[in-house]
Amino acid sequence: MSLNDVASNEPGLDVDLVVVGQGYVGLPLAQAATAKGLTVVGLDRTQRVVDALNAGSSHIDDIADAELRQMLDQGYTATTDAAVQARAKAIVICVPTPLGEAGGPDLAAVIGASRAAGRHLRRGALVVLESTTYPGTTEEVVAPILQEESGLVPGVDFCLAFSPERVDPGNPVYGIVNTPKVVGGLTPACTAAAKALYSRFIDTIVEAKGPREAEMAKLLENTYRHVNIALVNEMAVFCRELGVDLWDAIGLAKTKPFGYQAFYPGPGVGGHCIPIDPNYLSYKVRTLGYPFRFVELAQEINNRMPEYTVSRAMAKLNEAGIALSRARVLLLGVTYKPDIADQRESPSTPVGRKLLDAGAELAYHDPHVTSWSVGGQEVERVADLATAKADLIVLLTNHAEYRPEALPAGVPVLDTRGALRGADGVETL
Repeated sequence: MSLNDVASNEPGLDVDLVVVGQGYVGLPLAQAATAKGLTVVGLDRTQRVVDALNAGSSHIDDIADAELRQMLDQGYTATTDAAVQARAKAIVICVPTPLGEAGGPDLAAVIGASRAAGRHLRRGALVVLESTTYPGTTEEVVAPILQEESGLVPGVDFCLAFSPERVDPGNPVYGIVNTPKVVGGLTPACTAAAKALYSRFIDTIVEAKGPREAEMAKLLENTYRHVNIALVNEMAVFCRELGVDLWDAIGLAKTKPFGYQAFYPGPGVGGHCIPIDPNYLSYKVRTLGYPFRFVELAQEINNRMPEYTVSRAMAKLNEAGIALSRARVLLLGVTYKPDIADQRESPSTPVGRKLLDAGAELAYHDPHVTSWSVGGQEVERVADLATAKADLIVLLTNHAEYRPEALPAGVPVLDTRGALRGADGVETL
């Protein structure tokens, strides 16, 4: 009898899945599992979030209120009571792992969730960590905590695995169900148990050699994106000096059907993954006594882009005889990617801070964000873009609404995304 069979037969284990953390990763995961008939409870430490979820009010872009109400009708519930994990056949941990002050991952939420899970863990259950972290976390951090709190041995009395989240907010094509799911267990039986769980609501499951390989796969995916974005960001700076339209060059390069993937420059990098995840790997490598020069250089280049964006804005204003300190600058888009409300690590914040520090009068427009502040200072929101007053418009996020005809006439534009190339008065980054 496998551990998965033990969980199925254990008295009192009447919840198929408890998803710890009901944010951009956990809530879509809960939705996918609920839709396939699993009994799912969302566990979150914030009472306000739980109350809103149980009332049918979603706080993330990818799940509309109507979809959340459907989940509730299908049996989904949310709670702040960690004791619900005592009834769970499987517990999946989807909590944040931000950067700490030293630049390494802050595992406080993972440690807290692991302790809570361990206190209620039952024999035969499955625990999966989905929070992005450095290789070794599942074995070196989570496993000992679960054993200490529960008195159960991982891989013997219960299953433990790592499965990297691959959520791309706002992606209209790939979601939880049709994105291949990597699973790496502490033992082959643990991998099999994780595969059995996810196979119930995800199309394709890919088995890793173990949790370290699964943890590394996530960091490899985002480090790949990080360094390639840094490459085109650096190219954007010198291509302008060379008189080269980099966006045109990228369009030409991507016609090659093999050996190339297009990445695009911008005012910086945002979201939880790209600005943060490669630092987990760099942190782990530094513990071995080596610098991870590729990642550290990419971080330096990408972190430089907000300053470069402001310097380009200043130069464009100078051409019109206007000092930045006397200018009214309108920022278009303050989220980290188009057509969603997610502002995590958005480059608009450092750009806005640098503009304010230079004395500019700042305003913003974003159809997805009703209020925005920089360094504690509330920034004026422009409601009617067509009649907005500004000396310069800086497009930071290329929302679908931002077309040349939607902009106020006669106002010069610095386009950091190449979305308005060719329009009158528009200059690209």
